[in-house]
Amino acid sequence: MRIAFACADTDEARAARTRLVHRYGNAMPDEADVIVALGGDGFLLETLHRALTRDRERPTPVYGMNRGSVGFLLNAYREEDLAERIVASQHVRLHPLRMIATRVNGERVEALGINEVSLLRETRQAAKLRITIDGVVRLPELICDGALVATPAGSTAYNLSAHGPIVPLNAGVLALTPISAFRPRRWRGALLPHAARITFDVMEESKRPVSAVADFTEVREVLQVEVQECREVGLTLLFDPELNFEERILKEQFAP
Repeated sequence: MRIAFACADTDEARAARTRLVHRYGNAMPDEADVIVALGGDGFLLETLHRALTRDRERPTPVYGMNRGSVGFLLNAYREEDLAERIVASQHVRLHPLRMIATRVNGERVEALGINEVSLLRETRQAAKLRITIDGVVRLPELICDGALVATPAGSTAYNLSAHGPIVPLNAGVLALTPISAFRPRRWRGALLPHAARITFDVMEESKRPVSAVADFTEVREVLQVEVQECREVGLTLLFDPELNFEERILKEQFAP
């Protein structure tokens, strides 16, 4: 098995990579059978995006080991029997969201979000958004700090912090969640079919500027943002079978 090791820019992650490379060798990422990411959840997302950049059609599977803080998307760190753990791991297929953001100046920016696509107010003024689903206006006006669309994999991240629902991987839905909604005050968001096409139109864009973010790509002063699941792109995450990702998401719904 050809393993490529990638690490976050921390002393703990770099030291772990040095020990593992000495023990297992280190393949080039574009020649590896698997990439082992050493860091936290944020670094794992970076590693997945780099795998997409190298080969969008067949990105290399990623097996993460926690050398960060929370490590929700990562396996426990152990140096022994790594190849055997990877062979026995369970494969989870993830599909990112495609964001197409149109700026006020007419520029269009496309990016992928593995966790979520979020819209955020840029100034002290609340954002004012119109939300359209599959060509039908569902919410004519949402006054808020922002809104986001989360994948099942990302539903336990920013989405959960914004009081959105946790979505099981096989549920076939996306979470649409407002961020600090002011009007309608009681609207808590929606669960949408995974194939839904979601369009956010920014109202009063000069007075209430809004930015759009797909994971690490931020676009300032947007006028419209379209979001849809990108089924033609698939990423593979590897998890130890004793605590697989589906079980982690289920368990998180009962956490105190």
